[in-house]
Amino acid sequence: MSLSSQHKAILVSIATNQNRLALAQLNALGQGAFTDVLGPVFEHSPWIAAQTWSRRPFASRVQLHAALCATVREAGPEAQLALIRAHPDLVGRAALAGSLTSASTREQAAAGLDQLAPAEVNLFQLYNREYQAKFGFPFVICARLNRKAAILAGFERRLQHSREQEIAAALEEIDQIAGLRLADLVTEE
Repeated sequence: MSLSSQHKAILVSIATNQNRLALAQLNALGQGAFTDVLGPVFEHSPWIAAQTWSRRPFASRVQLHAALCATVREAGPEAQLALIRAHPDLVGRAALAGSLTSASTREQAAAGLDQLAPAEVNLFQLYNREYQAKFGFPFVICARLNRKAAILAGFERRLQHSREQEIAAALEEIDQIAGLRLADLVTEE
């Protein structure tokens, strides 16, 4: 399957962050292009965009975000856990190795997590291990809306939750992350 020149131009424009795609343009895309554009909104989970495509047209970015989140809610527990597990640990191996997605790299940097002292890195890694051992998935928080101290406090507070509470909390955080990523990609103009 080859990409059309319009499809390629849209992807290059978004990848280079030259501009955002207008909602009307997004509504006009075929499923493949729609998925390529919105696939990164949910970490390593383009299936969400692919399954949401059939709900077009969207009257607003808020409506689009709600439809994407509805796809996640309707997906069932196994797919939801897979989505949560697709997220990287904060200040984890992928971050330290420089192998995060570009969106995750920017988000962790926005929270100041790229500026940590060695003792702080060790603390994050300790919390990551404790959280992963208790819940079986990584700690997810909208890093763009938090700073280091709030994230560390979030670890401490949320480690007291039940697994069910944490699945719900992670999905709420993922909704926030997706909303911000969507705003980076799509304009209502």
